[in-house]
Amino acid sequence: MGCEYKILEGLYIQADRSLSLDRLHAQAWALRPWRKGPFYVQQGTQGFCIESEWQSFMKWDLIKDSVSLSGLDVADVGCNNGYYLFCMDKQKPKSLVGFDPSTLYRAQFDYINALLQRPIVYENLGIEDLRTYTMRFDVIFCLGVLYHRKDPLSALKALHMGLKKGGVLILDTLLYDSPLEVALCPKSYAKMTNVYFIPSMRALQNWVERAGFADLQLLATKTTTTQEQRQTPWITGLSLGDFLDPSDPSRSIEGYVAPCRGYFILHK
Repeated sequence: MGCEYKILEGLYIQADRSLSLDRLHAQAWALRPWRKGPFYVQQGTQGFCIESEWQSFMKWDLIKDSVSLSGLDVADVGCNNGYYLFCMDKQKPKSLVGFDPSTLYRAQFDYINALLQRPIVYENLGIEDLRTYTMRFDVIFCLGVLYHRKDPLSALKALHMGLKKGGVLILDTLLYDSPLEVALCPKSYAKMTNVYFIPSMRALQNWVERAGFADLQLLATKTTTTQEQRQTPWITGLSLGDFLDPSDPSRSIEGYVAPCRGYFILHK
């Protein structure tokens, strides 16, 4: 098997013996790159690991006890291939909806859910579509999305609109280390050219207040390490280790402080 990772209940997938394990492996391999995971597909005593770039259980372990999902309407905005949706499903929410416009991530979700058969809705929609979506949610997760938005305040307002009164947002975003009410606006950050605004804690506080949220409570901060995000055969390209300064891994290759994330709970 050759994978060293923590197996979470529900992400350890027992495939029907009528299915060809070799074909299942070939289908998953064709869907690379796998960013979120890992997933382990087993058939009897045989199986294989979809060894994703991110060891996503590390993030889930930080936030999974921050709010109970039992009996609630729950959404994951920017859900990628649905890894966290499958984790959330174990808490027995009333409904579970994932939002992501990527057709590749949708195909990965369909591959996994064809084996798990969970009642999860996957919408090829973006964060802005929450404004006009047909339902509102008790809990929304938005993990690793905000700094990819050209207008983060508008994104937070859309998340606010997507919640029911009294609803909860679980937010994960990169943070800029500054005591000032400022945001870093890099041309490139850890070789990511699709990062637009990385807020300081005080700037983020201002954004969430302007978006209409009642509060911003810090759950945890965590520096991203090459144990959590790394290159594997299941991705097609480089990863975090290639994006840090080789002479000083505490800084990005551009000279910024290495990625640090904040995990927050917000109430409407």
